Amino acid sequence: MNQITVNNIDIDVVRKNIKNLHLAVYPPNGRVRIATPLRLDDEAIRLFAISKMSWIKKQISKFDSQERQLFREYVSGENHYFEGHRYLLNVIYQKGTPRVIIRNKTYLDLYVKPNSTRDQRERVLTKWYRQELKSKIPALIEKWQEIIGVEINDWEVKKMKTKWGTCKIESRRIWLNLELAKKTSHCLEYIIVHELVHLLERHHNDRFTSLMNKFLPTWRFSQKELNQFVLSHEHWSY
Repeated sequence: MNQITVNNIDIDVVRKNIKNLHLAVYPPNGRVRIATPLRLDDEAIRLFAISKMSWIKKQISKFDSQERQLFREYVSGENHYFEGHRYLLNVIYQKGTPRVIIRNKTYLDLYVKPNSTRDQRERVLTKWYRQELKSKIPALIEKWQEIIGVEINDWEVKKMKTKWGTCKIESRRIWLNLELAKKTSHCLEYIIVHELVHLLERHHNDRFTSLMNKFLPTWRFSQKELNQFVLSHEHWSY
């Protein structure tokens, strides 16, 4: 990978055995990446970037204006998200099995042992997020496998800093970002459909878009909704 600079914007250039140029701007800081066929030189890529500069600046501006969460201490009074809603964290120190309970559609009650550390409180909440997300995935996968006409061998949830989901086509396995537990069910469904469609079309090309339009006509609204949520405090990098 090398880098070019256009209009004071650094652009990562990745050369692959592909037919067309692919441009993307990634959260949280608007990193720009162009995947290019092996045959194109930097000057051709630079001209392509110049032709797309208005769109690139618009995407970067969106990320710059997005609200970001502060570093989480997992103490009472913090705002935390679940299924697209914001809740007030209420930490309760007591003996017994740690757990999380939603109360009055307002509070996330986090029960932890006395003198628990910040990392221990985070692990309890993260475990709960994982369990809640994993409980919703099987039915959605079963539904959309039948609609799309594909079948995966396995799926898993994990923390990912760069993608909401990914599909390993050779092994027919999809991975879903744990952060989706904090988003609406529509966002989760959109990402599942997105990854399953990759079994029909590997690349984000016109055919991929056409398939998404066919199976989930509202996918662009879910994509926009997903991008409008509060960004994590983490520094995302690729």
